[in-house]
Amino acid sequence: MPFVQEILKHRSLSIVGLEKNTGKTVCLNYILRRLNELGVPVGVTSIGVDGEQVDSVFATAKPEVTLYEGTRFITSEQHYMKRQTVSVLEHVDSRRTALGPLVTARVLVRGKVLLSGAATTGVLRGQIGQLCNAGCRLAIVDGALSRLSLASPTVTECMVLATGAAVSANLKQLVAKTRFLHSLICLDEVSPAMRAALSPVEQGLWGVDDEGVPHDLGIASVFLIGNAGSDLLRYGRTLFASGAVSDRLLKALTPLGKDITLVARDFTKLFITPEAYNDFTRKGNRLMMLQRSKLIAVTLNPTSPQGFLLDSRATCDALSEALQTPVYDVMKIEQ
Repeated sequence: MPFVQEILKHRSLSIVGLEKNTGKTVCLNYILRRLNELGVPVGVTSIGVDGEQVDSVFATAKPEVTLYEGTRFITSEQHYMKRQTVSVLEHVDSRRTALGPLVTARVLVRGKVLLSGAATTGVLRGQIGQLCNAGCRLAIVDGALSRLSLASPTVTECMVLATGAAVSANLKQLVAKTRFLHSLICLDEVSPAMRAALSPVEQGLWGVDDEGVPHDLGIASVFLIGNAGSDLLRYGRTLFASGAVSDRLLKALTPLGKDITLVARDFTKLFITPEAYNDFTRKGNRLMMLQRSKLIAVTLNPTSPQGFLLDSRATCDALSEALQTPVYDVMKIEQ
């Protein structure tokens, strides 16, 4: 797949899925194999648990993670003890998880591993830096259900999005759900000057004046917005939400007229429905990102965990047309 060369322009990659069983592990294995063939030193970890033989929810068989000689990986102590490879231990983290401390090791002989990594993005950023400092040209983070946070541009430089029949066995619904998330990922960025002004803001809802200066509106969270109404626009028609953006904020802004610009930190902070978003933008308003995530590829798993199979070519074509980007059947990659 041509997206591997694009990945190599970056230092860190996240693989995230719209749902469980969308083919993230198959995609990870393909990328690892191709990078091994290219002689690229790689490090890998996970924000959840990856590499189990059996799905914990559906009790179906799952692909295991295969690592190659020279690959560094971070996992929990318990899962490290279950590895099916020969490796050398390089580091033991002093911080503990429910599965023991996180350990870093280097593979000596190709084999299979269970990956379970950091629970927070802060720790994850440190681990990515650790892997790169150890000589890895690329650090890969495999995702977990409902953990899009690792795809934040503050964590990884680029991402691969996995979708499939597990999201919906109905082609029209699958396309709609994937297209909506894709549209959020691809929202426009603010100017470098505005990013510099807003990046230090850590909490609350802020108004931005015509000079680009942020002003605290005294609302610590969008969930506390209450009946603020037009008072939200007292500094101008640009607002910055430093934390989560929900339907509640969009619904509070929509009646206030047009030409409102709402800036979110990145797409992983958006917890909004298509209905609320469409109502907001239909009024002539827009949603922008402080920093946009770099989407490298979209992959498809046409099989649902219940065994339903979508037509691969028709689904890839429908998604490609809707997203205006190539979509790759991840299950054919390994064939």
